[in-house]
Amino acid sequence: MSEEILINITLMETRVALIENGLLQEIFIERHNKRGYVGDIFQGKVVRVMPGMEAAFVDIGLEKAAFIHVSDMALLGADGFENRNTERKSVQELLREGQSLVVQVAKDAISTKGARLTTHLTLPSRNLVYLPRSHHLGISQRLQDEAARERLLGQLRACLEQEELQNQGGFIIRTAAEGATVEEFLEDVRFLKRLWDKVDERIGRGDGINRVYREVPLYIRTVRDLITPDVEKIRIDNRESLQEINQFLEDFIPELKASVEYYEGDRPVFDLYGLEDEINKVLARQVKLKSGGDLIIDQTEAMTTIDVNTGGFLGSRNHAETVLKTNLEAATAIARQLRVRNLGGIIIVDFIDMQDVEHQRQVERTFLKALEGDHARNTLTGISQLGLIEMTRKRTRESLGQILNSHCPLCEGRGMLKSAETVCYEIFREILRTVRAYENDVLLVMASQVVVDRLLDEESDTLAELEDIVGKTVKLEVEPMYTQEQFDVVLN
Repeated sequence: MSEEILINITLMETRVALIENGLLQEIFIERHNKRGYVGDIFQGKVVRVMPGMEAAFVDIGLEKAAFIHVSDMALLGADGFENRNTERKSVQELLREGQSLVVQVAKDAISTKGARLTTHLTLPSRNLVYLPRSHHLGISQRLQDEAARERLLGQLRACLEQEELQNQGGFIIRTAAEGATVEEFLEDVRFLKRLWDKVDERIGRGDGINRVYREVPLYIRTVRDLITPDVEKIRIDNRESLQEINQFLEDFIPELKASVEYYEGDRPVFDLYGLEDEINKVLARQVKLKSGGDLIIDQTEAMTTIDVNTGGFLGSRNHAETVLKTNLEAATAIARQLRVRNLGGIIIVDFIDMQDVEHQRQVERTFLKALEGDHARNTLTGISQLGLIEMTRKRTRESLGQILNSHCPLCEGRGMLKSAETVCYEIFREILRTVRAYENDVLLVMASQVVVDRLLDEESDTLAELEDIVGKTVKLEVEPMYTQEQFDVVLN
């Protein structure tokens, strides 16, 4: 598999695209005036404890107070390290209002919800994640080869013995460490220990609410987390950031430094693969499949639903084969859409109904295979009796649609407006209410152009009949600033 990473840096934002075999698979956007906080460590203050929710709100200096649940709180022993064998305590036993608390952002604020916090602190590097308050040694579940797992854990233990760090924090071996050497582990261990010493020093002298550690910018994070031997080229269009990336690679992944190049072409770097058009397509509700079928993707506050349709695809054999072919194509397309759109939380996929159990298994296997390349953690069920697959995808940042879009001020996020006919009937009811309360002979209706046009045309007979019933004259006036749903009935 051929992979390429494109990095576009401007005054306003940083955009990173992961390309696999010429096709966009993931896009990350970080706006400089609205950087995310995932991974940042803060010294905050508890502002409200909520026993009924087993949670608390913590002020860490953001616009909204952040949220921490008791399950995300580490129970520290007298030595300052996590005690995993201690019985779980209630939130009132752990926190009190006004208490200072060191926390890390696990999930950015999304929509109306504040950031989600944890006290299980972690610091990531290329191959390892450091757990400064834990003695746990673990390894990524994505590394499934038992021999490789044992070798890597053995390497890590040897490094900790060499540095005499056996009781100074825990580590998790990342997926990227699959081919790492002892020397590379040593470099990461030393770097992470130095980094934590600095953070711990800031915590010790900190007073009040402040940030004690900030996660690296998007372009460094991308190189740290996404670069693998499959990545043939990293193209970046900013010289200053190029130097930072080269320094990072020299320090941690020297063998891959040659894969980075400065892009100075006349065309913008994202135009190399037509990514601007791809991004616009990703914002659409409908996704066309090559066979003629389509996906309908609806993202709501509670969940995302994906509906699979055959559309104009008629097939060449029988109905069951047509449905199977559409569902198989849809399974691969959905896995890509989840990554590109960065959809998270609860996701319901409504495949076209299949009666054949073997066809259902084929679709499930294809879907699972397509999700293997996803960097986010997925959990899913098999196809239910209703033909649905229920799944969750780990969400830490806003989806692409939430970053690039805002709620429509006309429909207030519903995606639909009341019809002109409906608004006209609301106006008629408002006229009836008004004449009962006031005795003016003339009423003035102010509404949008499309509503006034309908009142003068299709609803003109109804309006005339209403005037006869109430014995009042109704005048109409177009208000250019009104939306289709807005109107006023005033005394004239």
